[in-house]
Amino acid sequence: MTAGVRVERGAAVGHEGTPGGPRPARVQGPPKGPFVAQGDRATYASGEASSAPQTVKAQLELRELILGGELKTGARIAELWLVERLGVSRTPVRLALVRLAEEGLLDALPSGGYAVKEFSESDIQDAIEVRGTLEGLAARLAAERGVSPVLITEARECLERIDTALAQPALTDATFSVYVEENARFHALLSEMAGSALVARQLDKAKALPFASPNGFVMAHSVGPRARDVLVVAQEQHRMVIEAIVQREGARAEALMREHARIARRNLQQALRSHQSLLLVPGGRLIRRRSER
Repeated sequence: MTAGVRVERGAAVGHEGTPGGPRPARVQGPPKGPFVAQGDRATYASGEASSAPQTVKAQLELRELILGGELKTGARIAELWLVERLGVSRTPVRLALVRLAEEGLLDALPSGGYAVKEFSESDIQDAIEVRGTLEGLAARLAAERGVSPVLITEARECLERIDTALAQPALTDATFSVYVEENARFHALLSEMAGSALVARQLDKAKALPFASPNGFVMAHSVGPRARDVLVVAQEQHRMVIEAIVQREGARAEALMREHARIARRNLQQALRSHQSLLLVPGGRLIRRRSER
């Protein structure tokens, strides 16, 4: 990739509720529990609907503080400091803390309160493996149950846009951004193809952590001479998965998607070898490398 390619931190990384991120599963029936979380929307179910916009604001901004490294791992988060820093009341801050703990970005402390979680290489590899297993299941279900021509057409059009972006001999800011956006779109379509609200919800949970999302470690390949080559391989796997689904080859579709997720594991290793690459990964500062133990 040519020098000068720049990736905006936190952009289009497949977080729920962000551009290019996975579409939230449709929730049927009445909400249960103290609040209902859909993507980055946490709606207070007790009737305090007016707090919902402030909760969304608190959740998004708190996630940015965590992923940007402003909040250090292991340190207890001061609730009053967050109230002042985010400019919201205590209720939205508390709901945001609960939601991000559910996503896995925070640890609940025995003494009360929360601390930013630190992730080991094994944690991330396991998260990627879970996502790959679920996406493999989604691909198999899509092949076995059949997919509407409309969804297949959408997926192929998505892949054509990626082909156009990768047709250039070297990546630029613009072409890399197209890949990130369309890659997230492809994975969202795959989730929809399964025809299962349950699988879609579980996939959304698996992809909630930035490290496990389809674009989590793509950022690590935005620099380096082989940046385009890695994306070309991933794109070819996209095409093979769609063809396996169309041909109703469930086992093959599942195996291809599970292998596709392994690219993220290789991207993780690439990021851990290069400090520059790791800084491009949203939340990269939360990762504890083996050499740092």
